[in-house]
Amino acid sequence: MSFKLLTSAPAKIILFGEHAVVYGQPALAVPVSQLRAQAEIIPTGQPFRLVASDIDETLPINIDDELVDNALAHMARLTLQTLKVAPPNVSIVVSSQIPLASGLGSGAAVSAALGRAIAFATNGTLSNEQLNRLVYEVEGLHHGTPSGVDNTVIVYERPVYFIREQTLETFSVAEPVHLLIADTGKAALTKVSVGDVRRLHETDPAFTQPLLDAIGRVVQQARTALESGDLPRLGALALENHHLLGQLTVSSPELDTFVQTAINAGAYGAKLSGGGRGGNMIAFVNEQTAPQVESALYAAGATRIIPITIEP
Repeated sequence: MSFKLLTSAPAKIILFGEHAVVYGQPALAVPVSQLRAQAEIIPTGQPFRLVASDIDETLPINIDDELVDNALAHMARLTLQTLKVAPPNVSIVVSSQIPLASGLGSGAAVSAALGRAIAFATNGTLSNEQLNRLVYEVEGLHHGTPSGVDNTVIVYERPVYFIREQTLETFSVAEPVHLLIADTGKAALTKVSVGDVRRLHETDPAFTQPLLDAIGRVVQQARTALESGDLPRLGALALENHHLLGQLTVSSPELDTFVQTAINAGAYGAKLSGGGRGGNMIAFVNEQTAPQVESALYAAGATRIIPITIEP
């Protein structure tokens, strides 16, 4: 048997459109390749073991058990069933650099890395399309009603213009887009905020639907701004998107403070990213303003700041 010893998958960040994407609106998202989840394959000659090293847990796997409620165990079972193979005689040790509950797609990245590791360890072939479907199914354990954007960006590792149940589109940028991803240090489960928005939408659609529609229009305009290199316009749209998400109840005092801090320090614009209520904020900057915006965000309480650049 021959196999690769290490597989991985990247984090992701949503630029525009979170929450509204669950209701058929578009979203723009990009991979964050410098942050990754990994799965290490260790030949043992012993029965299959799945180890989550970050939480020091060894997970039992029964591929016939339809009631698995652990996301990693569920992913392993689905992958083995899809490949139609028995569990390999290896240990797979899963770890991640991606903060949990921060809007960076940690769950989808770990699942993708694990699926790839199982395929390598069994000499199986798992296409990106198959892997994407499996990770999406597992995402239901994390998000309740996943949009599909996390798994798609992470599995294919490329920028996407995403509309649920429509053909995948990629997009390009005319100019480098510099971002600062600022972590509030406050974990917030996406499943909770998505569920709260769903309940709000069910009880008061006359209030929420115009907000969701407005977010969809912002996303379309943001794609145009990205593809034409209009960075000031992009920043203004980010701020508009943030305010709309605030009306959907998914911002927080920390996120609002970070957004205003970034604007005051010279960012083109800023917004929460992901489920909200905590997690991360993104600021759109340029090479000149990035250092001062970064310093201001740290002074405002950011626990970590990750600079990324979307290249043409």
